[in-house]
Amino acid sequence: MDLRSGQAFWPIRSGLLANYPRLENSMTCDVVIMGAGITGALIADKLSKEGASVIVLDKRDVARGSTSASTALLQYEIDTHLSELIQKRGKEQAERAYWLCRDAIYKVEDLCKTFKDDCGFERKPSFYYASSKEDVSGIELEYSVRKAAGFTLELWHEADISERFSFSAPAGLYSVDGAQVDAYRLAHRLLARALEQGAQVFDRTEVTQISPLEKSVTLEMAGGIDINAKKLVFASGYESQTYLKEKVVKLKSSYALVTEPLVRFSGWHERCLIWESARPYLYLRTTEEGRAIVGGEDIPFRNPKARDKLLAQKQTILEEKMSKLFPAIPFETAYSWTGTFGETKDGLAYIGESPEYPNAYFALGYGGNGITYSVVATEIIADLFLGKTNHNAEVFRFGR
Repeated sequence: MDLRSGQAFWPIRSGLLANYPRLENSMTCDVVIMGAGITGALIADKLSKEGASVIVLDKRDVARGSTSASTALLQYEIDTHLSELIQKRGKEQAERAYWLCRDAIYKVEDLCKTFKDDCGFERKPSFYYASSKEDVSGIELEYSVRKAAGFTLELWHEADISERFSFSAPAGLYSVDGAQVDAYRLAHRLLARALEQGAQVFDRTEVTQISPLEKSVTLEMAGGIDINAKKLVFASGYESQTYLKEKVVKLKSSYALVTEPLVRFSGWHERCLIWESARPYLYLRTTEEGRAIVGGEDIPFRNPKARDKLLAQKQTILEEKMSKLFPAIPFETAYSWTGTFGETKDGLAYIGESPEYPNAYFALGYGGNGITYSVVATEIIADLFLGKTNHNAEVFRFGR
């Protein structure tokens, strides 16, 4: 599947950060990871550090799938309100999912500090506003539920919002726990370190068949090349559904644009992350160079051609919404792109083992929290591989 099109900003900004070879010979290893985006990179870094022999494969160039299209807002709030998630999964698991995402933000920060390149990581507060008066009661309920769970946040009313922003909303939630990053750069830095730790990375290498065995798994490629591994990790994002009979994701097409560097941010309080209660929702962030990224306008995915045909129209709508929120910020769109993403029935990722695939782990960070879910998946999968118990696996299990 063609996961994105248009001109995604991150690869244009940073260029080709590394070259990786195509797999030319059959090999064996402890763990083979399908997918060299941010999820596969995090897992490769962790498992190679633990001493496992790791091979990473991707049919594209490294980090050129969904990772290159990610707008990379790091928030603990998942697409499903905590109050709603409690109804779906119970109080303990719902709150734990939120806390895991919150803690993952700061684990990304710690990771970025281990590189000379900070990978564009910046802590940013997050503002979630009610798109209409009908959403105010839901915002107020969410505030009380999150406060009861121990989260630090403020409930802002219309006067509070108008005082800080150039737009008005009837209510909103302001949280200090948020951040932003360049997932494309971070994936490359992680894979470079994994190589230093003994891992091997091959891109432009497409798997044609997967054969689970009693104590291992074999991946076949064109030309009679294969890899035999003790464990397989599916980290191929939205394409992983094709390997599963269990329907775990609904695919969506999402659209985004990035502006040229802005001369001012009038009416944009603290250059915070912004999103709204409407579904699909509008979301905004800034970059380290002073650009704005605007995304949203999600629609059900049909095929890449239908998705791509709407890019110009969706760009115009996003520009209009940006202008409405920030009339005092003149801007010009530099690049726009569209990508395929997904959502699950409860907003949670699918992580761990599936009965459909012996000797395999899945790291499917579907939803608006893809990167924070990838951090959680890395810890769960590392523990499973090392024979340790990880009680968080039950929150994201298959068959739920």
